[in-house]
Amino acid sequence: MLSYRDVVSADLGSLTSTADDWDDMADGFRRLEEAYSGTVLGVATGGEWVGISAAAAAVKFSATKAEFAAGQTEARAIADILRDAHGQFTLLVGAVRDVVEQAKKDGMEVDSNGTVHFDFTELNKYRNDPDSKDLAAEKRAAVGVWNEKVKQAVKAVDDADKGVKLALHDAAGVKSFFERMFDSVLGRDGFNANAVGDIELVEARRAKAYADQILAGGEPSDLAEWERLMRDNSQDRVFSQTLLNSLGPEDTLKLSNRLNDLAYLDDAKDKRSYLHINTGLANSLATATRVPEFLGPRGADGKRQPLKYGSEEYQERFGEWRASSDGRFYREWIDEFDRLGDDEFDSEVVGEKISLGHGHGQEVRGYQSLVTLMQQGEGYSPSFVSEVTDNMIAMEKKDPDIWDLRGDFSGDKDGWFANDPVDGALGVMSRDPEGAAVYLDPATDEGKKRFEYLLGQGDGARDWDVVDTREYRKVETSGPDVEDADTRAGLGAALTAAATGVDPSGGEPRPTSHSEANDRVFKHSLEFLSKQGDEMHSALRDDMAKILINHGREVHEEMSDTSNLVSKVDEDHLREMAKQISRSRDSYDILNAGINYAIVESFHDDGEEPSNTLSAAGRTIGFLEEARYNAMQGDLRDLSWEKAWSYHTSGAVLNFIPVVGDIAQRGADMVTSYWVQSETERLEGEAVQENQRTYDRRQAQLKSLADQWYTANPEWAAEEAQYSTPKGRYYRIEEAANAGNSAFDGSSGEKES
Repeated sequence: MLSYRDVVSADLGSLTSTADDWDDMADGFRRLEEAYSGTVLGVATGGEWVGISAAAAAVKFSATKAEFAAGQTEARAIADILRDAHGQFTLLVGAVRDVVEQAKKDGMEVDSNGTVHFDFTELNKYRNDPDSKDLAAEKRAAVGVWNEKVKQAVKAVDDADKGVKLALHDAAGVKSFFERMFDSVLGRDGFNANAVGDIELVEARRAKAYADQILAGGEPSDLAEWERLMRDNSQDRVFSQTLLNSLGPEDTLKLSNRLNDLAYLDDAKDKRSYLHINTGLANSLATATRVPEFLGPRGADGKRQPLKYGSEEYQERFGEWRASSDGRFYREWIDEFDRLGDDEFDSEVVGEKISLGHGHGQEVRGYQSLVTLMQQGEGYSPSFVSEVTDNMIAMEKKDPDIWDLRGDFSGDKDGWFANDPVDGALGVMSRDPEGAAVYLDPATDEGKKRFEYLLGQGDGARDWDVVDTREYRKVETSGPDVEDADTRAGLGAALTAAATGVDPSGGEPRPTSHSEANDRVFKHSLEFLSKQGDEMHSALRDDMAKILINHGREVHEEMSDTSNLVSKVDEDHLREMAKQISRSRDSYDILNAGINYAIVESFHDDGEEPSNTLSAAGRTIGFLEEARYNAMQGDLRDLSWEKAWSYHTSGAVLNFIPVVGDIAQRGADMVTSYWVQSETERLEGEAVQENQRTYDRRQAQLKSLADQWYTANPEWAAEEAQYSTPKGRYYRIEEAANAGNSAFDGSSGEKES
């Protein structure tokens, strides 16, 4: 493997100069071929020399001429490979240098071996700071992160280097001893007339050879190289389309199924490698079917901006591209997957799920195999995911039980398999929030129909029962189908992405504003699901909590508006949704903790009257407390909500909080900490009676909010007698919280405490 030193000290310029030399060699072979044809070959073919010797000479002379032509092909292929290598290495070595520079900007040092260090003596100046230990821990973690980034950047260069070596050997006809012996017997030991100057094309052919070994029931002759090929090239369009075209859609699904069998059932020792190869296959599918970026007209600045996905202009351009020769691969694979969607495929690992060792398992549908594959990749065009999902929905409307299988496929052990391919595809869709918003946008007829079909109940709504409960081998018995344990996981993720503009899988910057489509999906989901009341599916509670806190400013305004003057969010819909969310402890935690950010941010809004922001904070907390109480009463005093509590939702909260200032964020974190502390202490104390109606739990949260309010408005509070002392501020926010309790129930006056 290449070292860091090898990478940063490489002379890339020699690649292009060497490529020029190989082109010169090809020109030399061309001149020799021309001279040979006009002199030597002409002697045997000019008509003056006849007979057996002339015929024999003609054959040999023609063979020599062919060698001159083959020499040109081989030389030019090598020149092309070297230039391709120069382009790849320039980008990849540059990426290594960029990582090093970024690490240095983060205060790190990078030695000549590429190892990242941090001088911890720099922290001595913070030794009296109570947070110094946390700062040291952060730097130690950062060192590890930067070392891994440098390692991966160097590894990318090494992967490319191996690809170049493979292509050069292929172009030069470098073969094993036995292959050379075989070629010598057949007279094929000259120049390579079939040399290819495209690195990715050569690598695709090698990857296909390994795939064929798997499809034939064997094992790859070089698993490590196959893994490298897929890792290094799955983002390249030439490689991806070449590989997939050589496989075809059906063998692609069979290959993916077999890789899963090897990973989860047959070959545990190489599980990671087989999963990585399947991920590469999934990424190749995404690359090969990717829709190009369509640019609009030039603006006033002379630049052309990409057309917005789902817009009328985009749809028109997409339709033209889809019907063109450029869109043929996309179109043909969509159609072929739909043809194979209800076909049954063997899968040992899925069959083993219910075979109990008798060897009589169950087969999986083509779409189940496809979505299982897609879940492992990334970067799919939203139109591709949408078309696949729509095609599956059309198929299941004809046969609602088409995906039913025996056995539950969820959790860390079995959740990788998309037994419900529609839900799985929606999960893939959620990784592209813009695509999810277009798919579920109620402003379009298609979006509204999808929304109602997927989220509705009763006639016309989707059948989510995909687990066949029939007793094994007693196929004549009947039993009700039931939901999978992870039912609606993909739907909830897609709905969240569509309403917030945030990828629920995390890792991306959080938006500070929403598109019009985001707002439409938000309000429609709030209205549509709140009308279901207690029938709203529990699997969607966490997702709706995330959606509400992502729209936290509007939600806080409505919850705190006792005069009903704010109309951005419907009060009745919000009241019912808050109650439904509160039926699950974790969902309530997400909502309560998340709304703290909107509340604390409002304290720092110079455009608001400070007294109003403090009162609004209290009313919102009272509103939430009353929602929790009503939810517990409605659940027939089920105390499992209380007894099972443990706060672990901070990650789920932070991904959906719109960007706020550092001061406001630290303040919200502190408020949440006090709330968690009070909840823990209360539950560890005397038992909570099922009919006890107390608001003591909110006291620490209210006081912390009042303290944060004062931090943001000290000068204003100092001049107002009612707010200048802690006692006065605590009284005001508590009074407002009582009003919030009353507002939730639509009544006036304070609640009993």
